[in-house]
Amino acid sequence: MSDHKPSNSWSLALVALGVVFGDIGTSPLYALRECLSHAGYDPTKDAVDMVYGPISLMFWSLTIMVAVKYLSLLSYATAQGEGGMFALLSLLRSKKEALSKKSLGFVMLIVLFGASLLYGDGMITPAISVLSAVEGMKQLNEGLTPWVVPLAVVILLGLFMVQRHGTAKIGVAFGPIMIVWFLALGGLGLYRFCEHPEVVYALSPHWGIMYLVHHGYHGIVIMGMVLLAVTGCEALYADIGHFGHQPLQRSWFLLVWPALTLNYLGQGALVVTDPAAIEHPFFHLVPSFLLVPMIILATAATIIASQAMITGVFSLTQQAVQLSYLPRLKIIHTNPDVRGQIFMPQVNFLLMVACIALVIGFKTSSNLASAYGLSVALEMLLTSILFFFVARRIWSWPFWKAFLPVALFVTIELGYVAGSLVKFMQGAWFPLVVAAGIWIIMKTWTDGRAVLFQAMQRGRLPVQHLIEEIQNNRIIRVPGTAVFMSASADGLPLALLHHLKHNKALHKQVVLLTVKFEDVPHLVGETRYEIEQHCDEFYRVVLRYGFSESPQVFDDLCKALSEKTKLKRNGITFYQSREILLTNGPGKMARWRKRLFVTLSRLSRPATGYFDLPPRQVCELGIQLEV
Repeated sequence: MSDHKPSNSWSLALVALGVVFGDIGTSPLYALRECLSHAGYDPTKDAVDMVYGPISLMFWSLTIMVAVKYLSLLSYATAQGEGGMFALLSLLRSKKEALSKKSLGFVMLIVLFGASLLYGDGMITPAISVLSAVEGMKQLNEGLTPWVVPLAVVILLGLFMVQRHGTAKIGVAFGPIMIVWFLALGGLGLYRFCEHPEVVYALSPHWGIMYLVHHGYHGIVIMGMVLLAVTGCEALYADIGHFGHQPLQRSWFLLVWPALTLNYLGQGALVVTDPAAIEHPFFHLVPSFLLVPMIILATAATIIASQAMITGVFSLTQQAVQLSYLPRLKIIHTNPDVRGQIFMPQVNFLLMVACIALVIGFKTSSNLASAYGLSVALEMLLTSILFFFVARRIWSWPFWKAFLPVALFVTIELGYVAGSLVKFMQGAWFPLVVAAGIWIIMKTWTDGRAVLFQAMQRGRLPVQHLIEEIQNNRIIRVPGTAVFMSASADGLPLALLHHLKHNKALHKQVVLLTVKFEDVPHLVGETRYEIEQHCDEFYRVVLRYGFSESPQVFDDLCKALSEKTKLKRNGITFYQSREILLTNGPGKMARWRKRLFVTLSRLSRPATGYFDLPPRQVCELGIQLEV
């Protein structure tokens, strides 16, 4: 569990409003509008049924999926307090007898695909959120319509451009802005609710159930739109490690849930009394004299929601890189004092291009809503499956106790998936294509690294072979300290063998360094490093980190060796092999996957660069290997 002190749980609850609930909190901008328009709302027919049914489904989705599934159950399924797909995998791996080899392979595929889905979500969320807020300008003047897309593009461009500066300063304002936003949601909803208080009956579950029973195909379609009300659940689960479950529960039950409920009721009341408001029920809630401030506030809220999703994608990518599911990418720590404050230039650029392309391509938030949802629905479904494994194998729940809640969640989530698949040709294919592409990259990278490791092992010599040469004074020693990076803690690194072969000499101090990322989020204390001394001034050091940690390799190496010998930091040279890969090796991967792996390897940062070692103290040696 996350170790947060009660004294700061209220401040954490405040910050969580922006970082965690931003996505769910901006859903009222478009969720009910899309539900009603896709349900074929006709005010000449039974308007109450057509409005109450969708509101009931949205309210109970918020209740069951957010309040019960994520905040009451999954908030306790954490690895050292960390949530998310990789944390669930870590939790299942923590108990070796929990899963068979075959089951673990199945879980691995679920985790990789679930993580891949987040990238499609991360591309669409900023685009639809900002676009839906800027569309409020059309309520001021229809003549401003041509400016909606350009302004949304400018806002997104600015949002991604400021990422390099970090979110530490702007993040302080997230909570207060979102408090104003949620109070505005609740206040506007209450204002319209009083005009038609009978809408409170929509909270009864029978309206939603009867709507699905009586409307057949439209019931399936509507479930794909109801999903828009609960987008952001996966980000909520992933951010549990930063806040703890108690602050999240306080934010949700005391402010977010009541505000969302009131706002959806208010929109429903407005549409029943004024059917023309269906064009954009959220902005029709707002009195005309408050429209401009509300558009500004909505834009600020959507920027915050987008920022939370971008940060989540950065964190997920860092975890995937450190677990060796993705190539090493450049990571900049914008605030070394705050965990999770990172910036990844390549990821940021790709997200920016994708978001802007989506805005230009789809043009309206209604069109984007068709592409939105399928990745979220599949993520939620896969998380429920993993939770069942955790409940049965880790918590040892009886079958019925684990099955009943998961069956409820899966039933609802299958409705979301079915409703999203109906929109497949209208854009729902996009997140699936993105997820499939990322999954292929992850799978190819892990398989390719396994083949490459085997190729490197074939040419590896035992350490004792070199120790005997040193002890018999057959190798010339020169002053200085050489640190040879090695992916394996066995045998001699290829970089050392090539260095010795070409230079015919070895430094007086030699360190074989291996950096390992474990399947747990954090490591502390004596587990950080392991030292083995083979002979005088010849050491093997293994540094270990959790997958959510930012490694401090240079400092930790010096600290570990300070117990054994004296080091001059400026006199250390790091040697790293740079593999030049050839695709004509014995590896069993398809040729196109080999070519993809070679391309990914060229894009991957060297270990010395990834670990931010002093560039003037690094020497790379090129080595050809066949895969």
